[in-house]
Amino acid sequence: MRIVLVLEYDGSHYCGWQSQPEGCSIQDELETALTRIAQEKIRVITAGRTDTGVHALFQVVHFDTQAKRPASAWVRGVNALLPKNIAVLWAAETSDQFHARYSAIERRYLYILLNQSVRPGIHHAKVGWYHQPLELEEMQTAASYLIGQHDFSSFRAAECQAKSPIRTITHMSIARHGNLFVFDLRANAFLQHMVRNIIGCLVYVGKQKYPSEWMQELLNSCNRTYAAPTFSAAGLYLAGVKYDTCWPMLEIAATPILPGLSMPMNNSK
Repeated sequence: MRIVLVLEYDGSHYCGWQSQPEGCSIQDELETALTRIAQEKIRVITAGRTDTGVHALFQVVHFDTQAKRPASAWVRGVNALLPKNIAVLWAAETSDQFHARYSAIERRYLYILLNQSVRPGIHHAKVGWYHQPLELEEMQTAASYLIGQHDFSSFRAAECQAKSPIRTITHMSIARHGNLFVFDLRANAFLQHMVRNIIGCLVYVGKQKYPSEWMQELLNSCNRTYAAPTFSAAGLYLAGVKYDTCWPMLEIAATPILPGLSMPMNNSK
């Protein structure tokens, strides 16, 4: 049978999602716990890999097993075996046609950026940080150039293994909440480091090193060397994975991000 899980995690102390020989990844921790509950070797497929230090509010995985367990075993049982900074939110049996990665039609990332003169303490590793004042409207204008289908070569990591740099950003917004900037990006898929590279470029615009039109020039150049350095992973959250309405069990709403800050999270729209 095929089981689908939704989980959240704090990626601060992990080497990313993908399994590593030294066993330092979130995938390693999850598979170890699932294997103990199932009493057979479990390998999971994820909707999207997150890098070192990146967090998730809504990560979707599936796995196949011969073990018959109640849903509570895949949630509370697995959580009892996981580190405190990884938690399964819910589990359900699903069709063999469901695939956490290939059935997904959109991914959503949020980037939380603290904009103040001193570094964070309480929210260390949970938010990005920039010390100089940033202009919201300039960044919003720059971000608007990225919406739609483009060649995002200027925003991909050199080691990115994607076959094509073409991606479609369906939504991108920037909002200010006091001294926090919240960047909301949704796309059919993302290239390696794409979101963090975009954030770095928007910060350059926000601090008025370049005008907002520079973003269009970067897109047209298809050259990573012209863009800003990759921004910190600390403030990046995988916040949603959208599936077709034929998978209604994956329509979940309203996840808190930080104390005092909550963003709407309806994955069905």
